[in-house]
Amino acid sequence: MSAQPAADSGKKRSAPLAPLIEAIKPQILEAFKDDNIANLPRPEMALRIGEIATKTLGERSDRLNLLERRALVSDLITWLISDSPLAPDEEESVAAAPQSGQSGTREAAGANTPVVESAKDRVQPLVMERLDLAAASQLPRQELAEQMAEIVKEVLHEEQIRLNAVEQTQVIELLLDDMLGLGPLEPLLADEKITDILVNGASQIYIERHGKLELSDVKFRDDKHVMNVSRRIVSRIGRRIDETTPLCDARLLDGSRVNIIIPPLAIDGPSISIRKFSKKSITLDIMARQGNISPNMCTVLKIASRAQLNILISGGTGSGKTTLLNALSQMIDHGERIVTIEDAAELQLQQPHVVRLETRPENLEGQGEINMRDLVKNALRMRPDRIILGEVRGSEAVDMLQAMNTGHDGSLGTIHANRPREALTRLENMFGMSGINLPSHAVRTQIASALDLVVQVSRMRDGVRRVTHVEEIVGMEGEVITTQTLFSFDFEGEDEDGKIKGNFKSAGLRPHFTPKAAYFGLERNLLEAMG
Repeated sequence: MSAQPAADSGKKRSAPLAPLIEAIKPQILEAFKDDNIANLPRPEMALRIGEIATKTLGERSDRLNLLERRALVSDLITWLISDSPLAPDEEESVAAAPQSGQSGTREAAGANTPVVESAKDRVQPLVMERLDLAAASQLPRQELAEQMAEIVKEVLHEEQIRLNAVEQTQVIELLLDDMLGLGPLEPLLADEKITDILVNGASQIYIERHGKLELSDVKFRDDKHVMNVSRRIVSRIGRRIDETTPLCDARLLDGSRVNIIIPPLAIDGPSISIRKFSKKSITLDIMARQGNISPNMCTVLKIASRAQLNILISGGTGSGKTTLLNALSQMIDHGERIVTIEDAAELQLQQPHVVRLETRPENLEGQGEINMRDLVKNALRMRPDRIILGEVRGSEAVDMLQAMNTGHDGSLGTIHANRPREALTRLENMFGMSGINLPSHAVRTQIASALDLVVQVSRMRDGVRRVTHVEEIVGMEGEVITTQTLFSFDFEGEDEDGKIKGNFKSAGLRPHFTPKAAYFGLERNLLEAMG
């Protein structure tokens, strides 16, 4: 008896929609004519019918709010499976219906989870059935939350799930995270103490906190859920991830860097690696207070950046190269024009005159790729005062070094290497990747004349990132690039808490770039810091 008023109210609500329903029915019959309606999941019907409604009604569909669209789609589904010419007969319906006990699978799976998680798992498929997903995806998050609240309350009532107001809000937030955000990763992204999120398939998500990796209790539903989130990430910046392109570099809206690799390359399921972008601006002064560099090293690096030295930051994966690059860039004068070049834009420069360039992968036809070297060549035509490369990894090193040698002083870049000398060797090898055949002496001469400093940064076993070497390029001696160490970190051991002990040691030398510092009126400060 209690169901009768609800049915009546549904009829009253649908009455104004009757003309629209009649207008859409022919298109639905045409779209579903080759389908076995009895075997189609209701969410799939809802999605397809919602798209048909949007296309058929055009501007008229925009006048419907989310609840009216849901009612329209719901009534059309009911008509399709019950009264349309394509409706299955009673025997097909019985055969297609789930057997008793099957519907309890999700409930049983959620029995050991918190109340909110369990409720979310139960109501999610029912809410998705009643949503016009095509329309919902176009709404702002807040407006969608307000309209979804009524649907969630309705489903909770029907399923006899009792939640208080706070728990209902949490369920809605979880549903929105799945629809618009990155699902179970959203709480991890919101935690500012977490610096890296590493997804190894659906059920294994590691996080890095305070420099240490730990297994989190967050999980995806399955690999398909991971794939949906992966596609959502890459589609926002116009890229794709599929079997033809099974790996991709991307970024989140906040600037966090993302790498995604999927089967068949990733054997155990899709893998997502997120390097979170810190909301707090890290400066050289903050790094000095944290023990990443010494106060004197901080002063010398400030002078080096202000005096327009060409600086290469070297380090391993996750050592803090980009963080140090951002910190050094803050010393650039606000009157200079800066061009940044990256695979996935993540640098956050504070200057007003910055042009950000980003590479583009090839399309499905294998055309349209724009690589780092193309962008470096183009950047030289943009009248830059400084060029900043997010990472030097290939033939673009040739154009970068030529730019440094032709008046673009103060350029910065990063490179993967474990020692300063190894970074120079890698640069030399990158010349060979460009197809340019030059004698080794000529290549090394270009490197020596282009670069002023190599700053080596390392993540040590206590999780702290430290600058271990500041190496200055002096020139050439025969066939060898000569360098001198201005600063180094001397390891002394570790304390009872496992914290690395050591000292940042100054070589006490007069830097080779002292005349450049003098040109900017910084010679005295430089020599005091080196003393």
